[in-house]
Amino acid sequence: MKFELTLPNYEHCILNTITSILKYYKVNTPHSTLPSLDSILNSHKYKNIVFLVLDGLGEHIYKPITNNGFFSRYQLETLTSVFPSTTTAALTTYYSGKPPYETGWIAWSQYFKEYGRSIDMLKHTESYKNDSLNGSKIDVFQSVVNYETIFNQIENASTINAYEITPSYSDKRSKRSLTADNIDELIDHIKLLCNNPEEKFVFAYCDEPDHSLHKYGTNSAEVQELILSFENKIEYLSESLPNDTLLIISADHGHLNIEDSHSILDYPELQECMYMPASLESRALTFWIKEDKKQVFEERFNRLFKGKFLLISKAEFLEKNFLGFGTKHSKIDDFLGNYVAISISSSIIRLETYLAEGKPIKKSTHCGLTKNEMEVPLIIYSK
Repeated sequence: MKFELTLPNYEHCILNTITSILKYYKVNTPHSTLPSLDSILNSHKYKNIVFLVLDGLGEHIYKPITNNGFFSRYQLETLTSVFPSTTTAALTTYYSGKPPYETGWIAWSQYFKEYGRSIDMLKHTESYKNDSLNGSKIDVFQSVVNYETIFNQIENASTINAYEITPSYSDKRSKRSLTADNIDELIDHIKLLCNNPEEKFVFAYCDEPDHSLHKYGTNSAEVQELILSFENKIEYLSESLPNDTLLIISADHGHLNIEDSHSILDYPELQECMYMPASLESRALTFWIKEDKKQVFEERFNRLFKGKFLLISKAEFLEKNFLGFGTKHSKIDDFLGNYVAISISSSIIRLETYLAEGKPIKKSTHCGLTKNEMEVPLIIYSK
């Protein structure tokens, strides 16, 4: 099956959503805003701006389920995600106001020469054995891939307070952080904050429907029921919010059902070309290839995965701005090998070594270039 592809558009993507919010609060940023959102923000002085991110709620996920519901009625635009279309890169874009090119946060698993290990970026553990990083001489998340959060940026540039609402397992990025482990808790926190008299920005993150999409797939009854429930609860929330509140709803990426899985260990002809294990994610891999094996690797990979993966050189990947624009993070050249393979189909390549099996195969996932993964909605509500 041939899929429609969508490239990241860094003039019209989730980065530009957060840039519009930052500029509303007088934060100096070089990145482009969204004119449609700017128009709404500049039309009124809002006491509360609530930015709700529903993980995995791509436009092509919810529209077949609830095409005439609250989400569709108040959808302002369709945006692209950043690339790779994955939570690590996209959420960090939201939290930093910068694209992956500037943050160095690219994918779930990235190789750090400081540790000699691939590290799960959001879990802060070794990728293959899930070993803790306790006892390391440096904390790479504090000294190597750290960034200034939007919460600090907003509070430093304005007089308002910036809050975050996240699951209990998440890193806390704001000094004003509340915990919500389900949509009901999250909604209760939003109501409470918005009824306080102070002017504020609230960033609320929910890890659904991503978790259910991974587990059950995009067409499942479980996902349909969950999204309908979320839509009803969020519509009820919108009706209860004070008049001077702007509710912005979006996502980090979409999803695609997986029909074809491969293990990198099943291809010795590729393994012999590599001098390090592949890294990043199963739908966006980077390969470190021996200099004298580059042409052989290209020929073999393209023969094996024709129509399934797009193989490009690191140079072309960066020249085409897949990771965005700006000041290049010093670790980009470490995190990328000399090739990048991007899924353009429903296929994955599992990242495995002979020491440890790869991540479990999920019914649905993301990180590729199909429009189902790359396109997300921008939903705006105010009374």
